[in-house]
Amino acid sequence: ASSYTVTVSKDITAHINTFFEKHANSFSKLFILVDENTLKYCYPQLVAEVPTFEEAEIIEIESGEENKTIEVCTQLWETLAEIGADRQSLLVNLGGGVIGDMGGFIASTFKRGMPFINIPTTLLAQVDASIGGKVGIDLNNLKNLVGTFSNPLAVFINPDFLNTLDNRQLLSGFAEMIKHALIFDEHYWQKIKKSDFKNLKNSGALIEASVRIKNKIVKEDPYEKNFRKTLNFGHTIGHALETYFLEQNQQKPLLHGEAIAAGMVCEAWLSNRITGLGNSTLEEITS
Repeated sequence: ASSYTVTVSKDITAHINTFFEKHANSFSKLFILVDENTLKYCYPQLVAEVPTFEEAEIIEIESGEENKTIEVCTQLWETLAEIGADRQSLLVNLGGGVIGDMGGFIASTFKRGMPFINIPTTLLAQVDASIGGKVGIDLNNLKNLVGTFSNPLAVFINPDFLNTLDNRQLLSGFAEMIKHALIFDEHYWQKIKKSDFKNLKNSGALIEASVRIKNKIVKEDPYEKNFRKTLNFGHTIGHALETYFLEQNQQKPLLHGEAIAAGMVCEAWLSNRITGLGNSTLEEITS
């Protein structure tokens, strides 16, 4: 697996400008993948301070897990072909987990692979989805059934983007942070438990801890042959729940983190019954 930098900074545009200075004349064209939310709330902040983005073509998709499909991918591949993308073009994924997963998959497969960078804008994407090189889409509502391992050139995280999110989205991302603490770091778990769940906009300080944990695990086992499987805690049952709610075609399906939180409670219960997880720990995780 190739290495790449993950930068966490409130002054993220300076780091993005440095990236483009370093890669001057490396890219034939620049494309930015957005949804209606990131186009409205995040793109204007970036383009005002990153001159390179003024030359970029904007490609917009609708937000939501229900759009992470092969049909949308086909539209995106066709769009890239029509506007002259090639293997030397750069795709910038500006958005949450869906944009990062699908944008990375589009880039890794178009003309057998073009480079991409991630600028995650949700807590879920900042602490989990944008890191680790797993990209992909859902098939018949089955989560991440089709995909590749493909690393971005870089990931740029601005905790200030969290101010654009409602508390439901923040809680969804926080579920993955709880997971990181439970599978890897007792000290981090003690910190996580003291969080104010009604106000998670100040979670910026904890983002780096989660990023470090995920990076350590992924570096040790990039292709998920062994240790990386710990990152799936809560996901076996969680993905089943997500699939169920996607199949119901609800207006507001279960968010990824909500499903994973429920999955962690169920899987902790199984651990209590089968592998000796203590009752008090089970109660702590559940609460």
